[in-house]
Amino acid sequence: MHRLVLVVVMSLVSACATARPLVIAHRGASGYLPEHSLPAVTAAHMMDIDYIEQDVVLTKDAIAIVLHDIHLESTTNVEQVFPARKRSDGRYYALDFDLSEIKQLSLHERTDRQGEAVFAERFPLKPTSFEVPTLQEEIDLIKGMNSSRNKQVGFYIEIKSPKFHRQAGYKIEEVVLKVLRDNSLEGKDSKVFLQCFDAETSKLLSTMTDLPIVQLVGVNAWKESDTDYEQMMTEEGLAEVATYARGIGPYLGLLLDESGNPKNLKLIEYAKELGLEIHAYTFRSDQYPTQMGSFEDFVTLFHQQIGITRFFADQPDLVKSYVQPKN
Repeated sequence: MHRLVLVVVMSLVSACATARPLVIAHRGASGYLPEHSLPAVTAAHMMDIDYIEQDVVLTKDAIAIVLHDIHLESTTNVEQVFPARKRSDGRYYALDFDLSEIKQLSLHERTDRQGEAVFAERFPLKPTSFEVPTLQEEIDLIKGMNSSRNKQVGFYIEIKSPKFHRQAGYKIEEVVLKVLRDNSLEGKDSKVFLQCFDAETSKLLSTMTDLPIVQLVGVNAWKESDTDYEQMMTEEGLAEVATYARGIGPYLGLLLDESGNPKNLKLIEYAKELGLEIHAYTFRSDQYPTQMGSFEDFVTLFHQQIGITRFFADQPDLVKSYVQPKN
């Protein structure tokens, strides 16, 4: 591990020393089971983490489903079930299928454009009995387990590609908020976060609900939205975010240089001075800089040295054991 950086950001450590770290199961316990499957949600709940993430897109009949992408082929067998339903770009979009059709699909481990598993050592790449869940189904499961296990695991919902939905005539933020309202999850005391890559949608959400908003921060080249993340990661940009959001959700690559040393520390400190929480993504035990030595060292770097206290993790049980050790 990088011993020389132990003294670099002690002021950040003291600033967040009293903050209880939160662990968010990224797409459920996605390091062990196909992402966003109900079994992955169940496994994450049994790990006693703080929040479970739901990425939400819409179907043709405007039903909120839990799916990371606006297209289906990366995590389902849509190419086998509906081979003729791809668009001219060769992709199968959830918005082109109604819920009854979506429910005919089987979830599998994430694949790349060549059909190969993105994480080769994870759940075997084969057909499963797992379906794409609706947001309502996931809420029912988590609420049920909260009751039966006497826990308070929260919901961490990402509004996916709002501009894409808007151009097709759908207001995804209204659909999601209605589902939350129907489940008594929109009050100030609800254990719910809302997140989005699109700054304009984040600002809009802040006027529509009292739920805390986290502004996701990515890389411009990803083309997640029209938002300029390079400008956002300036003092001026962060000050604007602080007017509508509880926190920022930066990509880990924005906080480490190519050698694995912390960067943008002054901006992180400034964000905290503005009252912004830092919800960093994504911690994966099978994908981190090899120079870190171990996954525990990697997580420790962010927690004890950079001062991160909100962790998105594919293996949330591991991260929880590092940042929330038992007394």
